[in-house]
Amino acid sequence: MPSDNIASAIGFQRKIGLFIPRERRSASMSIVTISRGSYSHGREVAEKVAQRLGYECIAREVLLEASEQYNVPEAKLLEAIQNAPSVLDRFIYGKERYIAYIQAALLRHFRKDNVVYHGMAGHFFVRGIPHVLKVRIIADLEERIRIVMEREKVDRKEAIKYIEQLDEERRKWSRYLYGIDTWDPSLYDLVIHIRKLSVDDAAEIICRTLELEKFRTTPESQKAMEDLALAAEVKAAVAASRPDAEVSCKDGVVLVKLRAHESMEEAISKEVREAVRSIEGIKDLKVEIVPSTLFEM
Repeated sequence: MPSDNIASAIGFQRKIGLFIPRERRSASMSIVTISRGSYSHGREVAEKVAQRLGYECIAREVLLEASEQYNVPEAKLLEAIQNAPSVLDRFIYGKERYIAYIQAALLRHFRKDNVVYHGMAGHFFVRGIPHVLKVRIIADLEERIRIVMEREKVDRKEAIKYIEQLDEERRKWSRYLYGIDTWDPSLYDLVIHIRKLSVDDAAEIICRTLELEKFRTTPESQKAMEDLALAAEVKAAVAASRPDAEVSCKDGVVLVKLRAHESMEEAISKEVREAVRSIEGIKDLKVEIVPSTLFEM
């Protein structure tokens, strides 16, 4: 028997045409990204959703894979997605390289579909991909304080300070790299408040929402994901020497834009082509040099 909360949620879903009886559900392929404030039950929700759907559930695994493939300490990658860029980072693109590695590793999973990802940056990396359900999990401050005090063995004052620092760092991070605020509800398809709704309730709502046709993978949306993932692979391949590269892809044709003096075009083009020669799926590669003098105007 469902709880009162689930019953209420199902009743609402019937009104808007979302509710689909379990016996009528068909297998579908989708991706779920779960963004959450620290200590807001986001991991528990993600694990519940993945368990119910039989999806892969990933978070830290992406950092480990990126660390191994690109020979970067995991601690560096973790710092890149947790802490706001320093003044020096902004001049030398210190974080962009590590984030490129993380994005490439994450999108390799997303290309396979049927994935639940909980952690930083997931929804940023797949903006514009229609079969990704973007979810934000929030919890009351008092609940978060309680969890921090219990897990970290600190007093209330220290717990509040710790939460505020974490939240501010993450907001600075997203503002700098993407010009958006992670707390902006318009970034998400669902914002679920863990209060009256339990972790189980949240997982149920997410699973039912995935039954909507608009969150199912189509040939067109999968093609968009393939292009996005290929662009990410190229970006990661050139990031060590060209962290400021802008990379896009359409139907397997990759465009790499770089800021440099026009006299360096031939040398840079050769460098880029050498860096990406082992990447499969590139139908054509174009390297465009944006004159630095014009770019800075």
